[in-house]
Amino acid sequence: MTHFGILCPPSAGHLNPMTSLGNELLNRGHQVTVVGVPDAQAKAKASGLDFQPVGASEFPLGSVAEFLKHLGEMSGFAALLYTINQYKKGAMVSFREGTEVIKGAGIDALLIDQSIFEGGTIAEYLKIPFITVCNAIILNSDPVVPPAHLPWDYHSEWWAYLRNQMGYTAMGLLAFQIGSVIEAQRQSWGLPKYPNPECMWSDLAQISQQPVEFEFPRTQLPRCFHFAGPFINSKIREKVDFPFDKLTGKPLIYASLGTVQNRLSWIFNEIAKACADLDVQLVLSLGGSLQSELFSSLPGNPIVVNFAPQLDLIQKAALTITHAGINTTLESLSYGVPLVAIPIANDQPGIASRINWTGTGKVIQLHELHGSRLRDAISMVLNEKTYTDNAQRLRIAISRSGGVMLAANIVEQAVMTGESMLN
Repeated sequence: MTHFGILCPPSAGHLNPMTSLGNELLNRGHQVTVVGVPDAQAKAKASGLDFQPVGASEFPLGSVAEFLKHLGEMSGFAALLYTINQYKKGAMVSFREGTEVIKGAGIDALLIDQSIFEGGTIAEYLKIPFITVCNAIILNSDPVVPPAHLPWDYHSEWWAYLRNQMGYTAMGLLAFQIGSVIEAQRQSWGLPKYPNPECMWSDLAQISQQPVEFEFPRTQLPRCFHFAGPFINSKIREKVDFPFDKLTGKPLIYASLGTVQNRLSWIFNEIAKACADLDVQLVLSLGGSLQSELFSSLPGNPIVVNFAPQLDLIQKAALTITHAGINTTLESLSYGVPLVAIPIANDQPGIASRINWTGTGKVIQLHELHGSRLRDAISMVLNEKTYTDNAQRLRIAISRSGGVMLAANIVEQAVMTGESMLN
């Protein structure tokens, strides 16, 4: 059996799918250890995984909540730049402490979130295999696909190609500060300079929890790339109380801005106003950064909770209103629930553009958001059958995709054979 190490950002959006994969490998007899900042320990332990801390001085217990508090008040470019700065800080900690922790724990192979850009360098230095896991939207560049963090729709015309190239150039300039840290460390360790940024990721296997049907047509993915489908494991989700007896039987709208960009309280007010005059019941999940008592007088008297049992509510929902986080989006589509997306920052604009492209929902940009526009979008998605039909099409595709079990199969075979897993 193999001792796998997990390198992953400490936010729930990355930890939930990655620990689901780790738990599946654990159940197959492998040892799995999360290597991360102290705030990741609770989630790792709840999933039955071992844990090794790093970065306790830079990222003491509670620092992730503080980071999310600030990020949750931001949107657009400011939020992206703030996130990049945090990743740069994390990369320096990984190089300084993570390498020795991984070696000391006796880890044989690494599962590295695609956004942990320094992870491949650590694996290369330690001479252990690693697999790239795309828990968020795919970051691989492709001339016919817009950069992941931009809200552009897919087009095959020549002008879109030029537009995309300009987008990738701009994103490369933003990411330079992380890249410079990585290249300096590679030079210090005597490792060759990366020929291009794509070399940061595994040539053994790259696994995405997107189904292929939820991705733009691509031309340049590596042959070792796999669309596995969502990594959902309800058994390791934290139990959350909810007043199910208050559900009335009216069409249920579940609204959540996740656990990151969730401190923009005015958005929750606009959602409540939009639903107040519709014959629906609204559940607002605040994601833990705001207190439900602050929303006691919202129009329409929605159910407002700090945290919600998301999977249980989505199964009952007629519609999900989301910030276009990848997990809420894929979980909704796993049950054939269409969406109204309000992207705020980071990769959410890219996910929202895929919601639009697949016809599984409507997208409202943040600067265009107000109650009447949102109400019209909600009514359209609820009443026009095409949105539900497209969501059901994605549900069927996801049910056939393999998910976390397929991902674990790919991981095991890649590590066992030591050869690239080819589609």
